[in-house]
Amino acid sequence: MRAIGRAQWLRNPHFCEKCESVIAQQRGGAEIEIAMLYADVRGSTEIAARLGPTGFAELMQRFFQTAIKVFTWTDAIVDKMVGDEVIGIYVPCLTGSNYRKSAVEAGLKLLRATGHDDPAGPWLSIGVGVHSGETFMGSIGVEGGNYQFAALGDPMNFGARLVGAAKGGELIMSQPVWQDVSGEISAEARSLELKGYAEPVKAYVARVQ
Repeated sequence: MRAIGRAQWLRNPHFCEKCESVIAQQRGGAEIEIAMLYADVRGSTEIAARLGPTGFAELMQRFFQTAIKVFTWTDAIVDKMVGDEVIGIYVPCLTGSNYRKSAVEAGLKLLRATGHDDPAGPWLSIGVGVHSGETFMGSIGVEGGNYQFAALGDPMNFGARLVGAAKGGELIMSQPVWQDVSGEISAEARSLELKGYAEPVKAYVARVQ
């Protein structure tokens, strides 16, 4: 690709930067089915108070670098790195038809990479939420000003609620995701009451050994 003047996409170096330029040039977007992975640090307030600003920044840098490696390996688009949270999205046209499985695989890889399978305990406690649904993907911003890539809609909000319910070392999956991976991993069913949703939600919780 370099021979024809193309570089790697910063959101995933496995993909060409043309992906980003197409999105940036085409204002608006489309509703498509994707999977989204949210990973959030548990106890970050206490960690930040204990380590101080610089120490906490170094820890988050290590976490973000670890997450980006996992997202790259599993063909995700790095959506956001905000505070103590990372978001990866899995698009069928880029990740493949097993995009939900790839998102779960990434979540388990990230739990292992942060040491949740270590008998001594993790170097950073995180929770993971994985969901899928029809989501707006495209370019939004101010006309004549800055535009940015975005994934928006209720599925993104639902994914954020799932990760908020995950304890350290847990990966919580929604029903649609579980249907795709139920024959390959073990998980326990859990009824969750999620903020903004009137009815309890059935979800599935997996851990690494």
